[in-house]
Amino acid sequence: MDFKEGLHFLYDSLIFLWLSVVYITESLILSLIPRKYRSKSIQGEIALVTGGAGGLGRLIASKLASLGAHVVIWDINKLGIKDIVDEIKSQGGKCTGYVCDISNREDIYRVAKTVQIEVGNITIIVNNAGYVCGKTFMNLPDDEIEKTFKVNILSHYWINKSFMKEMMKENHGHIVTIASVAGLLGTYNCTDYSATKFAAIGYHESLFTELKVHGYHGINTTLVCPYFINTGMFPGVKPRLLPMLEPEYVANEVIAGILTNQINVTMPLSTKYFLPLKSWLPPKLCWALMYNIIKGPQTMMMLQKNENMHNYDRLKNY
Repeated sequence: MDFKEGLHFLYDSLIFLWLSVVYITESLILSLIPRKYRSKSIQGEIALVTGGAGGLGRLIASKLASLGAHVVIWDINKLGIKDIVDEIKSQGGKCTGYVCDISNREDIYRVAKTVQIEVGNITIIVNNAGYVCGKTFMNLPDDEIEKTFKVNILSHYWINKSFMKEMMKENHGHIVTIASVAGLLGTYNCTDYSATKFAAIGYHESLFTELKVHGYHGINTTLVCPYFINTGMFPGVKPRLLPMLEPEYVANEVIAGILTNQINVTMPLSTKYFLPLKSWLPPKLCWALMYNIIKGPQTMMMLQKNENMHNYDRLKNY
């Protein structure tokens, strides 16, 4: 590093130190203010919720509608779509539903165009739909692996591409990625599922970087990493140390994350303190903690399988 480069580095370091003071102070002040007093309005926004006909997605859709957003539901469950649309409308909210197979890129693009014509430009995207097979690596059928990747990560590309152009024109919008703690820590019986959630986190963080670098500060992003949610996606699984999260609680946290432009929402909060041990502890000790204390692999061995279950019967909301 020559003298000129050294001066630039010193200048950048001073800027960073100043920003550190500003942002830490801001964070401390905001933490003292109740969320309801620092929440934005989403009245009149058009919000897309994938997998919105049941489970977590249904709860998120209902809560968004109650806050004044026009909710657009995408799901493969036609009857479920009708139920949630009727429910929201009966409560005075606005909701439109579409059958969309998000494992099919062309179907996504087709339905997206229909939404733009019939409803308008989406300003909030909640990529919520998720899929899991729940088998060990050598027992995973090839088509199940492909479907998991199509639903859990590839669909995010096609969905966000469909609506981000208009968001960028207005420099306004919000993109929510429902990932998982399984995207921060590899899980037994989930070589496909965990891989897609790791990918979703990497994708989301990279997208955040691109939006910030190119000045799209009006497009907010929220990454949600929940622990097991009691939606029936992992039947038979009973974690040892932490109970499953209730869908109502998770939905409330997702909504709060949107309203306060929270960048990361990890649930429960305690997992934030456990996860760094993965890097700090010796690998063998980390494995001993996982196997002997947390019993993560043993927990996932409880997963009940139904070989006669149709692929999409396992498409839940996580």
